Amino acid sequence: MNNIKILGITIAVIGAILLVVGYRASGTPVDQLSDAFTGSYTDRTMLYLIAGVAAVVGGGLLAAFGARSK
Repeated sequence: MNNIKILGITIAVIGAILLVVGYRASGTPVDQLSDAFTGSYTDRTMLYLIAGVAAVVGGGLLAAFGARSK
């Protein structure tokens, strides 16, 4: 396994952790009130969720297609 594939897997795992943190944060009372009054979660929760999705997708693509060995 080359270094690029390991880096991609690491980024994807960090992204999964960010998704879990964002999902758990969306259930807090502050986020529930924010969702009830504004229709969206707090900026911090949205940042966790968006960064998590981006890292999972980017890390997965990097692990799958990055730096193919000859």
